[in-house]
Amino acid sequence: ARHVGRMRTEAKLLYVCEMPPGLAETGHFFPPHLIELRTLDQLRTEEFGPILHLARYRSGELPQVLEAIRSTGFGLTLGVHSRLESVAQHLFRSLPVGNTYVNRNMIGAVVGVQPFGGQGLSGTGPKAGGPHYLLRFATERTLTVNTAAIGGNVELLS
Repeated sequence: ARHVGRMRTEAKLLYVCEMPPGLAETGHFFPPHLIELRTLDQLRTEEFGPILHLARYRSGELPQVLEAIRSTGFGLTLGVHSRLESVAQHLFRSLPVGNTYVNRNMIGAVVGVQPFGGQGLSGTGPKAGGPHYLLRFATERTLTVNTAAIGGNVELLS
């Protein structure tokens, strides 16, 4: 709610879904919001919830847009809508993002089929549900002790 309050003054609120009467009183609900950004640096934190940030740009500005996205340090999910597969592939290769969705909604990694996780400030790299996830929780350590230095019999070790 704090982020949306800031966006109401700094960006352009395009749409807010109405909540059915009485729903707000029965729990903690937050209606979906559509917000158009002036610049990408308006996103200072990673926001979770039904908030879609829209960033418009001219085709010649794409390199600057990619750099602005990279400079945030966040890399959980990217949504791309384009009729050009080459553009979608370029964005996928250019940005350090855990999951990229092209021409579809940006939620719904299939449990057990599609690993999910972010990069940079948005995650540790190995994705939940992926083949390398368990290794994220393991730390290899080595301890070497010179037993002869503390009076041990080296002959017993061979």
